[in-house]
Amino acid sequence: QVQLVESGGGLVQAGDSLRLSCTVSGGTFSSLTMGWFRQAPGKERESVAAISWSAGSTYYADSVVKGRFTISRDNAKNTVYLQMNSLKPEDTAVYYCAAKFRVGAYLSRYSYNYWGQGTQVTVSS
Repeated sequence: QVQLVESGGGLVQAGDSLRLSCTVSGGTFSSLTMGWFRQAPGKERESVAAISWSAGSTYYADSVVKGRFTISRDNAKNTVYLQMNSLKPEDTAVYYCAAKFRVGAYLSRYSYNYWGQGTQVTVSS
């Protein structure tokens, strides 16, 4: 069973940076497509970024990220990262890490099979 554990969330001020981490166990990490999603109170879960198993391709929800976030992975550490810069109050949400063995539909939350428990990111103005 694939298990995902996120970390790195917290309370920051607008303009600050955070790096989220998601460590995976129970599966062949290098075979997994990985994604980051977020959900603000009262809103649907939305995509943020995704990365292919080889890290050769990255995908971003441009309307959300606008060049501020970067996804990366370290297959030797079974970990995927989300570097978030120039944070804004509207980035406040629970951030979820997700994984799947399939390719394609990288930014669709419906295509992911495995989810972490989420980590809270709060950005104050």
